[in-house]
Amino acid sequence: MHKTAIGIIGASGYSGIEATHILAAHEKVELRLVTSDRWQGEAVGRRLGIAGATGQLRYAPLDKSAELARECAVVFLATPAESSLHMVPGLLEAGVRVIDLSGAFRLRDTASYPAFYNFTHSSPGLLEQAAYGLPELFRERIPSARLVANPGCYATACALSVAPLLRAGLLDEGSVIFDAASGTTGAGRKGSEDMSFSEVDEDFRAYRVLRHQHTPEIAQTLASVAGRTVPLTFTAHLLPLKRGILVTAYGRLRSGATAAEARAALEQAYASSPFVTVEASPDAVNLKSVVGTNRCTVALAADTSGYDPGRVVVTAAIDNLVKGAAGQAVQNLNLMMGWEETLGLSTLRAFSP
Repeated sequence: MHKTAIGIIGASGYSGIEATHILAAHEKVELRLVTSDRWQGEAVGRRLGIAGATGQLRYAPLDKSAELARECAVVFLATPAESSLHMVPGLLEAGVRVIDLSGAFRLRDTASYPAFYNFTHSSPGLLEQAAYGLPELFRERIPSARLVANPGCYATACALSVAPLLRAGLLDEGSVIFDAASGTTGAGRKGSEDMSFSEVDEDFRAYRVLRHQHTPEIAQTLASVAGRTVPLTFTAHLLPLKRGILVTAYGRLRSGATAAEARAALEQAYASSPFVTVEASPDAVNLKSVVGTNRCTVALAADTSGYDPGRVVVTAAIDNLVKGAAGQAVQNLNLMMGWEETLGLSTLRAFSP
């Protein structure tokens, strides 16, 4: 069977490691390139316990990435946003298609980058070319894209929770509020005192309140599906867990809309989506059922007590490293190459018994 050469630049971070594991088992992929200064010269098998040809592959230094990537049809960039920004133009010029897991090309408004990413965007012309790789909502641009901006983990879960309601015009024009909590792998592998075990264990806290870099990304996605600006408040929290994201979204039904219509909108939106499951109740949405998989579970409840008429609450759960990063990147790869969307992903299993 012919296999397609794929590369991962930044393969020693959590998302890069996850992508390596998934692609090593992908029947249509030959992992041709993995780069990491930290693990330069070491074999993938020694670091990750992967056997076969992928296990024998050795990590190349990052400064060789551009040269070696020319052998690949598609390259995953699991690199910081500024590194991706620097590398993407050259990769595209070399004819390599790119799936960027950073935030470098997610936002169309260049003014958002200094405020949320602390740099001025040097390739504004590529922002319109980049396809936002959230297949359940924006599938049409992904197959032909040369550059896919893989969504952020929080942004994925938030968008999947309420986008169908906004697209159907069921929410009023008031603010949507997102309370989101993530495991510690969402902060990456770089060590810091705040992320040490002794600081995180038995604790729960909000962070980057009203200044989180995923806020403009969520706002952009909601505006795209709603056809209008959607006021929102997003607050991220750090869970004392390794992985997983749980989002609770609060909105209000427009006058005349019903809870039944809202539930039907969710079910219809995801009826043909292989990785999104609509549960009967938010009580059934939990991390154990999704961690280790590319799945998202989502469910809605509407106020029937009379204390807050019209209030709807939607919960969504994903694995931040799979559906929130590497798994979604592989899902996008499958669509770009014209392969079955679930290849390499359908065999992933939740960590719980």
